[in-house]
Amino acid sequence: MKAIVFACLVAAALARPQDPDFIGIVRDERTDNGDGTFSFSFETENGISKSVSGRPADNGGQAMEGSFSFPLDDGTIADVTFVANEGGYQPQSDLIPTPHPLPAHVVELLAIVDELVRQGATWDDQGNRLTRRK
Repeated sequence: MKAIVFACLVAAALARPQDPDFIGIVRDERTDNGDGTFSFSFETENGISKSVSGRPADNGGQAMEGSFSFPLDDGTIADVTFVANEGGYQPQSDLIPTPHPLPAHVVELLAIVDELVRQGATWDDQGNRLTRRK
């Protein structure tokens, strides 16, 4: 029985990572005011950082705002700021893709559709026009 326990301990010791990448924390600040407001920030040796502050929201939830950054493979730093509240999570960053602007002909067609709707035109779910201008 002792041999089995010893073999299990040896197997567990050998299964652990042999060369763990340890990344130290160079700054860690936390504040909890006890009334639902808080803040924290940290920074690691490899350039990862995060800073968040929060407060109770009007809907009974928690509203937060903050930022985080981390190094990218090309050596640049990714920066993200965010607000999380009744309106949801709203990140902002140059790295977040944005939709391409609509081509001019699409903007013109949408203006025509808006005018037709203002005049009372309707369409079915297949896109066929149901009503016509009188």
